[in-house]
Order: sequence, then C-alpha cells, then structure tokens
Amino acid sequence: MRAPLPTPLVTVEVADTLRRGVPAVLVAFPGDPARVGPGAQDVVDPADVSGKAGATSRQGRSWVVGVGDGTAGDWRRAGASLVRALHADAERSGATTFDVRLPGDVAAQAVSAFTLGAAVGGYRFKVTAEEPPPRVKSLRLVTDVPGMADVVREANVLAAATSLGRDLANTPSNVKDPAWLAAAAVKAARGVPGLRVEVRDERWLAREGFGGVLAVGGGSVRPPRFIELTWPGTGDDQPHLVLVGKGITFDTGGISIKPADGMHLMRTDMSGGAAVIAAVVGIARQGLPVRVTGLVPAAENHVSGSAYRPGDVITHYGGTTTEVTNTDAEGRLVLADALAYAVRNLAPDCLVDVATLTGAMKVSLGLRTGGLFATDDDLAARVAASGARVGESWWRMPLPEDLAEDVRSDIADVRQCPPGPGGITAALFLKEFTGTVPWAHLDIAGPARADKVYDEVVPGATGFAARTLIALATTYTRPNTIG
Repeated sequence: MRAPLPTPLVTVEVADTLRRGVPAVLVAFPGDPARVGPGAQDVVDPADVSGKAGATSRQGRSWVVGVGDGTAGDWRRAGASLVRALHADAERSGATTFDVRLPGDVAAQAVSAFTLGAAVGGYRFKVTAEEPPPRVKSLRLVTDVPGMADVVREANVLAAATSLGRDLANTPSNVKDPAWLAAAAVKAARGVPGLRVEVRDERWLAREGFGGVLAVGGGSVRPPRFIELTWPGTGDDQPHLVLVGKGITFDTGGISIKPADGMHLMRTDMSGGAAVIAAVVGIARQGLPVRVTGLVPAAENHVSGSAYRPGDVITHYGGTTTEVTNTDAEGRLVLADALAYAVRNLAPDCLVDVATLTGAMKVSLGLRTGGLFATDDDLAARVAASGARVGESWWRMPLPEDLAEDVRSDIADVRQCPPGPGGITAALFLKEFTGTVPWAHLDIAGPARADKVYDEVVPGATGFAARTLIALATTYTRPNTIG
C-alpha cells in the first residue's frame, strides 16, 4: 500500500523577519476597498481582493488571503483555503515555502486557528502507485508579537492529532484489522517519553470475560484486540481522565447486515478509537499535568458461521448481561466492556467515550456537529467549551429518566437496542456501565466523515473529536470544575 503514514503535513513555524527571495502571503479584511495588512504595497490589483474568509488571490509573486471578520473560525478557514490554493499552484511548478505577514495586533487565538487550518486543510490520503505531486512544504508566520512560538507549537500538536485520526480511519480495511490498529497505536506512541501502550489479544479477552468484544469479533477470522494507552502525567496527585474509543475496523452489520450502499464507508467505523489514540499521543507530547488512559476495544464485525446472533445473551466484563437484538448495533457492546473495565480497574475521576454510534445522531444534528450526552453538567460544559476552543461543535442531548427503564430486558440485565430515539437509547444503554463516575458520551456518527470540502475539512475521515479531547485534558483539573 502506497499511502505513507503519517501523512506529511505543512510545517508551520514562527519568525520575526522575512526571508529574502521567499514569496509572501498577505492577509486582508473585508471593506470597500478591502483592508490589507503588512505588505499592502505589494498588491497588484486591489479589485481582486475581497477580504472574505478564505478568499485567495495571487498578486505577482505574493498571495493575499481574506480573514473575514477575524474570528477564530475565519482564520482557520483562511489557513486551510490558502494551503489548498498553494498546493494547486505548487503542482503547476509554484513555490513550496512562503512567509505569511501577520498584522501587528494579531491575537493568539487567531494564530492558533490559522496554524491548524494551514496544517491540515490540504490533507490528502490516496493509495496509489503514482509519485505524489509537488506540495507546499512550509509556512513561516512573520510576527513580533511575543509568545507566538508556543501558540504555534500547541496548534501543530492539534493538527498532528487530527491528521493521525484521519490516517487511521482512512486506511482501507483490507490493511486495517484490529491487530493493525493496535500496531499503529504502538508506532504512534513510539518516541513519546512516558507514554505506554499495552495490547491484549483474544486469549486475554476471553480469560477476563470481555463478552461484548468477543461476540462482535467472533464472526471474523481476524481476532479482536484491546488497546490501552497510559500517560501517567507529571506528578503523583493528579486527576485521572479515562477516554474510551470505539474501534470497529470494519462493520458489515453482522447477521443484521447493512445495505450495500454506503457499506464501503465502514472502514471509518473506528473513528472514535482513532480519536482516542491520537488524543492521548497529543496529550503526552505536550507533557500535560493530568493522568490519562485511553482504551480502544477493537474488533471486526463480520458475517460467518461463528458470528453472534440476534437473540443471543452475552456477558460483559464485570458480569452484566445483554440481550442482543441487532448485530449492527455492535459499537455499544464493545464500549460496554471497556467502560466497565475502566470503572472497576482504573478509578477514573472522569470518563469520556467517543464513537460513530448511531445514524440517529446524523438525522438529529447533521454532519458537522457531534452529539454530547453527560451525567454531569460541569463535564458537559467543559467538553462543549473545549470543542469551541479548537473548532469542533457539540450539542448536548438529554438522558431522559422516562426512557431509562426501557433499557431493561426480560431475559437479561439489559437489552442492546431499546425502542425510542436511537441516539438517546444507545447512550442510556452505555450509562448502565459507568457506575457513579462523571461520564460523557460523544456520538460522532455525523462529523467523523465528510463528503466535501469545508473549513479545514476534506472528504473522507475528518479526525473529529481528537482536538476536543486534547483541549479537555489541557483544561482538566478536578471534576465539577471548568479550566
């Protein structure tokens, strides 16, 4: 397979001087005429400059990019649009490095957003025998505002996490099975001081009683894995954040088989697990003073004589039993094992799971907003605020008590697919395995994939949620506080 991992990203750096002979990029704000920042004298045709966020134009050897009203979203869109335009120009023998002249009063939030957009906006994943085309390699942000090097460094960590999440999810499933995903997690963590990865196989899962993971993975000749990443933090008395990500490396739906249309997209059904792996690596790279454990139950949901069936009763880690009613609702079964394992063994202060769980959330919230369920108001507020800081949108959904009783089963402790609103009842099922730990469930079935370009997103896996998890860890102190 010729798709080098990790995918190379545009390098974004900070400097206080322009380089001789290197083409410049100027920023513009809307107006009549548009207002151009430092270097305005190099604009050849002012009529070709709108200042609208993401609008780009070539001006001789220089380029101009609009940053709109100057919000973080506008700057992120500008960085992404600029890099896409420069990539296209590089393919026509254009330059591959540029100096971006920033305004003297540029804010840290704007620089962070622009860096993120520029780094991942031109992301490209393609399995091909052809040599990759020329691409822009680096941008140098020219500013004398102090502290921007640290801002850019942190934004590059967010970009790398987004890209890693995309890489893992985009990899075709003839390559990516549970063992491959586990090996990729080990490789991603290699060289990050203090970060540990432990991979458990199907024998360990059977011995420990992970009935959900074993049932879902039982129809495939490629057995399941349980991936545990551990970042110990930087001290002894630190809160413990546990992240759990769904790692279904391909989902046929099992015996409750999916329609053929769209099944090819199920290579991205482990986007939640990818987000967790990418986030823990990013947290460790920054050396954040919080203890973090990432759990990824990984399995392939296939059809065969050994596949689990509707009507089966499975026993999860810890002993809770589940009546299976739909083998295509497999994600909640593997998450249940991992959540129970976390509660029983890891003593978390806070528990967050991430999954492409229900099509119902795509109907409810569309394709750009993640569903947020939580048992703790402060945790919900912290997740939403963390997403807003890094350009990921969340909408809190309810956990109504009147629907909770529907999770009970006549022949087991709980049933897998209670009647009612699908996204909510799935969350209520997972809640059964979280004990009294403050818990949030992030359903990313909509925003985990894209079919067109917008902002810093390109078609394919988006890497959604990885940045939110890093931002959550960055601000995390203790439960019931918002950093």
